Amino acid sequence: MFGGGNKIKLDKDLLEKVKRAARIAGYSSTEEFVQHVLEREISKFEEGGDSEEEIRKRMQGLGYIS
Repeated sequence: MFGGGNKIKLDKDLLEKVKRAARIAGYSSTEEFVQHVLEREISKFEEGGDSEEEIRKRMQGLGYIS
């Protein structure tokens, strides 16, 4: 799914939703859409200037990590 040999596994249903959203939003590929969404989400954490521990707690609260 991503260049350079990197791979991310997604649940089949989620992947279908991602593909659909990418197509509807006019992205040239699913990869481009996923990269854009991830960059946008990561920038939210970087803009706050929070410490790594604060970011970890926020991500846990959002259910991104356990």
